[in-house]
Amino acid sequence: MNRQLFLGLVAAILAAVSWSLNFIIPFVIGPYSPFDFTLLEFIFSGLGAVCLLGRHAAEVRRLVFADWLAAGSLGLIGYVCYFLAVMGAAVYAGPVVAPAFLGLVPVVLAVAGNLRHRTVAWRSLALPLCLATAGLLLVNGSGFIHRGDGAGRSLWVGIPLALLAVTCWTLFGLMNQSALAKRAHIDAGLWTALIMVGAALSMLVLLPFGLHYGWFLIPRLGLGWSIAGSMLSWAAGLALFANIGGAAAWTFASQRLPVTLSAQMITMEPASGAILGLLIHHRWPTATDVLGMLLLLGGVLIAIRLFTRSTLSGPNHSASSPTPPRTSPADSTA
Repeated sequence: MNRQLFLGLVAAILAAVSWSLNFIIPFVIGPYSPFDFTLLEFIFSGLGAVCLLGRHAAEVRRLVFADWLAAGSLGLIGYVCYFLAVMGAAVYAGPVVAPAFLGLVPVVLAVAGNLRHRTVAWRSLALPLCLATAGLLLVNGSGFIHRGDGAGRSLWVGIPLALLAVTCWTLFGLMNQSALAKRAHIDAGLWTALIMVGAALSMLVLLPFGLHYGWFLIPRLGLGWSIAGSMLSWAAGLALFANIGGAAAWTFASQRLPVTLSAQMITMEPASGAILGLLIHHRWPTATDVLGMLLLLGGVLIAIRLFTRSTLSGPNHSASSPTPPRTSPADSTA
């Protein structure tokens, strides 16, 4: 195997696995709430992003308010809202259902792009969409059966949260694409740092409301290492490894992999998310879980191949590319 191709594959796998850690965070933070963890994670991410901004001081001085507003909106929707929705979905929907829904994101993005700039005939999408739908039905059916009647009711909370996460991720992808189209020459690292700062500022704005309504438990529990050590470690690790490192790894991978291959590698995230979730819950997947995930991933891969094949041969590549939204600008404008 070509060395650059091998390095690209390793980087893509690392990025996908780092992002899949979102699905297990609620189970490793102890007595704290998801809002506590999100606040700390994005404070750490914001501090790292400020260091990155220092490396682009000259470019930062040229930014206008519209640039900060666009990046801040992306940080709020694509990181804060998405992250909270994913954690809620993982808690209520379980280790397989939540990642399964998130596996649809590349297809949803591609279909949204196809609505704006048609590049693939809708009839050709019938097979992959049917496979994905069948996979979701099997996974959700397994979730109800595995949990039982009482616990299965939590799926009625978890599934809407998973759909909210898909919506946030899709909005992020479309908004990021539009914002970068107006800023074609902005540095990838600078744009990523701006989004991270936007996410941190969003959490700080949310803080007074969260304190008023009791969403944050830090004031009551404190941040002593004996009780908060696990949460602090995970928050710092996820900020560095997933938020900043994941974006950098995906950029590295996208520079070395063919578009058709890099687009398909993003399906590693829901797959690894399901595996990590099952490990946290100490259970094996059921046969229905496995079949459902295989059908879902098969449908997603077929759809991605259809779109990447079409966009590589047509003029509207940037409009319909199924690029995952947490990638850097280098990917979104490729």
